[in-house]
Amino acid sequence: MEVTLLGTGDTTGTPTPNCGCGTCREARERGVERSRFSVHVHDEASGESLLVDASPDFRQQFLETDVALPDAICVTHIHFDHLDGLGNAYRLLEDVPVYAPDETDPATGESVAETVSRKYDYLDAVSVRPVSPFDAVDVCGFEVTLVPVEHPPLVCYGVRIDAPETGATLALTGDTSYGIPDRSREVLRDADLLFVDGIVPATHCEYHPLGGAHPDDSGTYRTFGTKHMTIEGAREMAAALDPAEYRIVHLSHYVPAEDAFDDDMAVDGETFSL
Repeated sequence: MEVTLLGTGDTTGTPTPNCGCGTCREARERGVERSRFSVHVHDEASGESLLVDASPDFRQQFLETDVALPDAICVTHIHFDHLDGLGNAYRLLEDVPVYAPDETDPATGESVAETVSRKYDYLDAVSVRPVSPFDAVDVCGFEVTLVPVEHPPLVCYGVRIDAPETGATLALTGDTSYGIPDRSREVLRDADLLFVDGIVPATHCEYHPLGGAHPDDSGTYRTFGTKHMTIEGAREMAAALDPAEYRIVHLSHYVPAEDAFDDDMAVDGETFSL
């Protein structure tokens, strides 16, 4: 299993356009970027590639990395920074199945699969394959399992990707608060590599209109508002899920410059062989 982090940032990315904050300046000086989230997973045995989430930065990500265009795509939720790159299928991909959850979202009245199908019905190359949470499906030589996480007000899913040929496992929490259900945690546990959502330090909760949630015993918030984990929450979640290795993803430029490029904080282009 060859894993490439195509996009590791939040909805505005780092550097953020027209931003002169210390973190954006540091990113420019280092020549690194955190574009909108996307992960490329290649199976050496089948020769096929799976894309987890279709970033709006799809075109630039594939121009800048030496990876094949996807044979299949998995969509975790319908926020634009994870979905709208699917439009790149037009004239670029001939036939791409898109795997998406089939549970009806009370907030939208349709499932992620139904939203993708409706929104991209003009793309002949796209065929939506509804998937039930916790049911493993065979995709590109992998066993892929979607699990519910907590990212209100919309439904969102984490992903476990197993390579039966080698036993390698990749897990992604997806966009989520610290409140990942126990059953989903069990599926995401003990991976060779974990990508865990973390957007800002817990101190930033004072600036969020809803504050923070899921405090630890010392009162440190592990959720920023209601949707994403804090950096502290991400590290604690990684410890709980006990992967062999992990990286924090979906990072914002609000992480202070002196901390924003710690070893466990991902940047675009990182690769892993599992």
